[in-house]
Amino acid sequence: MSENGTAEAVDPDALVARVQDLTQQLEAIEDPGVRELAEELTAAIVQMYGAGLERTVAAIAAAGPDGQKIMDALTQDGVVASLLLIHDLYPISVEERVLEALERVRPYMESHGGNVEFLGVHEGVAHLRLQGSCKTCSASSSTLELAVRQALEEAAPDLEGMDVEGVFEDEEEAAPPVLDVLKQPSWFALETAPAPEQLVGAEVAGVPLVVANVEGTLLAYRDGCAACGAPLRGGELSAGALTCPGCSRSFFLPRAGRSLDSDGLQLDPVPLLREGEVVRVALSP
Repeated sequence: MSENGTAEAVDPDALVARVQDLTQQLEAIEDPGVRELAEELTAAIVQMYGAGLERTVAAIAAAGPDGQKIMDALTQDGVVASLLLIHDLYPISVEERVLEALERVRPYMESHGGNVEFLGVHEGVAHLRLQGSCKTCSASSSTLELAVRQALEEAAPDLEGMDVEGVFEDEEEAAPPVLDVLKQPSWFALETAPAPEQLVGAEVAGVPLVVANVEGTLLAYRDGCAACGAPLRGGELSAGALTCPGCSRSFFLPRAGRSLDSDGLQLDPVPLLREGEVVRVALSP
């Protein structure tokens, strides 16, 4: 509380970091009796707040349509949503949230010749199957799995894990020239996204990118022509085909940036996820 009696704003990220730090300190206590007592106290406090939260949710639900509006707003708040998930009070089932997450990532999957099938959730683990053919495609099943995993972590953090079966045909032949995105990848938000049928250049974590909006689907590539190495920003985008301003070769973005000149060349795709107004790309640090 502040000096005037009002509640001070709490940084959710700082609070999470504090909880993690205290948990590590608790686990480091050598005296087993003291550690067990502290763990029991923590569990009791969590249960007490959970019971209060359960009554709060029940009261909101009893308010009818007005209560539903309040609940919808609360589930959009990351901190509140996390508490609801911890206490198994989130109003949307994990299966529904997994399906919604897969729908968000499906355009990226399809742009690289693949797809993903939801097989169900068993004992907290989401079971998926990758589908498609990725011959001559630099987006391997591992790259696509990365995008799926990120989508599920955001939509269903209460999942115990993710089990993926199926690989793309001829993946061994399609060893990507650049897959450093798989080395400790991190997700970065784009400051701006292109309007429909537009191409924009962006630099994310020091990496030059081009991001295109093709019929409402956002696609990201490293900003370098596969033929001449020239920057692609400033190139002409027409019906999904991007023409390099340096050598005039054309690459079809909705199909993993494959060259339209039948020379086997291909641009370097970058995993991209769209979450409402927020767009993220995956890159190595």
